[in-house]
Amino acid sequence: MTEYPNLLRPLNLGFTTLRNRVLMGSMHTGLEDRSGDFGKLAEYFAERARGGVALMVTGGFSPNRSGWFYPFSSKMSTSREAREHRVITDAVHDAGGKIALQLLHAGRYSYHPLKVAPSAIKSPITPFTPRALSDRGVRGTITDFGRAAALAREAGYDGVEIMGSEGYLINQFLAPRTNKRKDRWGGSSENRRRFAVEIVRAARKAAGEDFIIVYRLSMLDLVPDGQTWDEIVALAKEIEAAGATIINTGIGWHEARVPTIVTSVPRAAFTGVTAKLRPHVSLPLITSNRINMPQVAEEVLERGDADMVSMARPFLADSEWVIKAESGRADEINTCIACNQACLDHTFKMKKATCMVNPRAGNETTLNLLPSKRSKRVAVVGAGPAGLAAATSLAQRGHAVDLFEADGDIGGQFDIARRIPGKEEFSETVRYYRRRIETTGVKLHLNRRVTASELVEQAFDEVVIATGVVPRVPSIPGIDHPTVLSYVDVVRHGKPVGERVAIIGAGGIGVDVSEFLTHASSPSLDADAWRAEWGVTDPESARGGLVEPRPEPSPRQVFLLQRKTSRIGKGLGKTTGWVHRAALKAKDVEQVAGVNYEKIDDAGLHISFGSKRERPRVLDVDTVVVCAGQESRRDLVDELTEAGVVTHVIGGADVAAELDAKRAIDQGTRLAATI
Repeated sequence: MTEYPNLLRPLNLGFTTLRNRVLMGSMHTGLEDRSGDFGKLAEYFAERARGGVALMVTGGFSPNRSGWFYPFSSKMSTSREAREHRVITDAVHDAGGKIALQLLHAGRYSYHPLKVAPSAIKSPITPFTPRALSDRGVRGTITDFGRAAALAREAGYDGVEIMGSEGYLINQFLAPRTNKRKDRWGGSSENRRRFAVEIVRAARKAAGEDFIIVYRLSMLDLVPDGQTWDEIVALAKEIEAAGATIINTGIGWHEARVPTIVTSVPRAAFTGVTAKLRPHVSLPLITSNRINMPQVAEEVLERGDADMVSMARPFLADSEWVIKAESGRADEINTCIACNQACLDHTFKMKKATCMVNPRAGNETTLNLLPSKRSKRVAVVGAGPAGLAAATSLAQRGHAVDLFEADGDIGGQFDIARRIPGKEEFSETVRYYRRRIETTGVKLHLNRRVTASELVEQAFDEVVIATGVVPRVPSIPGIDHPTVLSYVDVVRHGKPVGERVAIIGAGGIGVDVSEFLTHASSPSLDADAWRAEWGVTDPESARGGLVEPRPEPSPRQVFLLQRKTSRIGKGLGKTTGWVHRAALKAKDVEQVAGVNYEKIDDAGLHISFGSKRERPRVLDVDTVVVCAGQESRRDLVDELTEAGVVTHVIGGADVAAELDAKRAIDQGTRLAATI
């Protein structure tokens, strides 16, 4: 008996059987680009194979040099390269798993001057204009894909995934937006899809019949001049006839102005488009995007939206996702909250990918929480992200841990974040740590503002200070005016806020408070409301699945202000910042940079601009919310140090500037690995 009978049911592909209905989707970790990192990549995949995933897909490997993401990045075009992959495939097979190599030609998304595309049209997200492929070049690229599939088999892979989605080369051939050709590879929809179909045919011929070929099909382009629904259906039928084993769902291009995988996107928001394709093909279909917990996946499969589910980042967050679901321990899953901070943000900065809530991801060979040779008594003060990570990791290693928290619940800044519309997923991390405190045996003391003398008296071997931050109070005349509130007053304590609001400070917290005050309800909890807000519709009714956005009007007029003259939101995450900026614009938030704060009085907030205090202005507001940074709370440190107690300071208590949960959790975990 299981709670998830559909999710855990095997899938017979004829020549092989997958143990369940879970695909670990492709993620580029940065370990793919150098064969010297393949040992690390092998353990990364092996750990997830041991965790129960049916089939894993690697990060993208180009079939030739022109398809590189950037010079000398991941490629599969020679037998030598294939041999280097054996360490990966052997490790996965020894762990009882199956793995497919993703074949991805970046096309105009490449970051190098040798890039090619169907037409010489520059991408809005990369610096170079591509060269249009000649007919010979197109045919050569098809041959390269076939050879890469054969090499993948030689390397020991169980299959390949052909990346025909997300706006990469194959997708570029399919859409009128990027294919302006007049030859047999462009013009009509039949000609535009010939490239994709011939690639699948070449891969099947080269790799043989008993080899998994997954085709990643863009079912919702979410860009102007994308594919029509009829074109997508026709493509799926031809892909099936060409020899694909499975069709996987792709949603949106990287240049799309609709978020598809950030935390504000509703769970399973796009599975309906996969369900729409099911009557047209007989192949198994995989659905994807924002599926992060077993119950969500089970519901998707139970209602018949797909035959399998694809999850990528959830396996960064928890390599044991499947076996925890199998063994009735779903409450122990470290849930992906789709923050992108350590995975996609790292990838787009050409850094190694990991996970904010699981720093071990990508670091499996170097960051291990092995049992300690000597058990110590350790006090951790503060149950925010840093303290929670440290306390539970220390207890996992066998230390006796007491966790002291001055508030009535755990979570710290996550307790604030989870209240922001679109960030409700942060509750999952709090839930995970609440359960992990129980399973690791941490002694939790809530509503306990422990003193240094008490810690000294209890003779702890070591003390970890994770007391976080307090809001910084800026030196502005009238800062104590009754209209002034801190972000903690507003978000956590629910103090009343007027209809006209000025927010002082436009960092991450200021942006969050703006979203909190401009939403009467959270569209991320209502898929229909979210689609209306971002202009997403049935692809059968509009090319690319795009219509005019219809956001709900803000219940308040909000001014978002900062002293810096730079663009507001510049410091936000690379893959999520644009989403927040677009949301603020949709809610008519007035964004004002380069501000001098003169004073606050009954008339409102007085501001000016420039070093000469020019253009004075009075914002007639009912409420002023202060989001002007934080200061570390570390009043225990000096006294403990003077008493000779081994003391460590982590998280916001260590560095308060722009609260960074990624750094806090990483710091707490790495500290625990050393004690």
